[in-house]
Amino acid sequence: MSIINKHLVLHNNIEQISLLADFIDCLAEEAGIDPSLAMSMNLALEEAVTNVVLYAYPEGTDGTVEIDAEADGSVVTFTITDKGVAFDPTQKEDADITLSVEERPIGGLGIFLVRQIMDSVTYERVADQNVLSMKKNL
Repeated sequence: MSIINKHLVLHNNIEQISLLADFIDCLAEEAGIDPSLAMSMNLALEEAVTNVVLYAYPEGTDGTVEIDAEADGSVVTFTITDKGVAFDPTQKEDADITLSVEERPIGGLGIFLVRQIMDSVTYERVADQNVLSMKKNL
């Protein structure tokens, strides 16, 4: 099987999140990924990218988020890169889903969801950029 690579650049505008669905659909079709798996990967990617769009850049600042995807037949790897404020979502504790909605603090569910869906999530700060890598075994 050949390696499939996709690249997408979004601005930090929440309206651009909808472009992720076509990006994943295209990757899934070319790589022969099951549609239900593609949907869950899309959810994880949306959560991670939404966090960048909403929080990485100071309000009123135009910034970008780059998404690279690689499918090699056994693993799909998504790499999300931005030049925003340093933030390592992998250091965030999992949300306590045993608490009621009223008791639960706001935030943390997105990264929890990403960890549930993906098989590996890693972060590094490289050359003043946030680099989040997420892998899903096929």
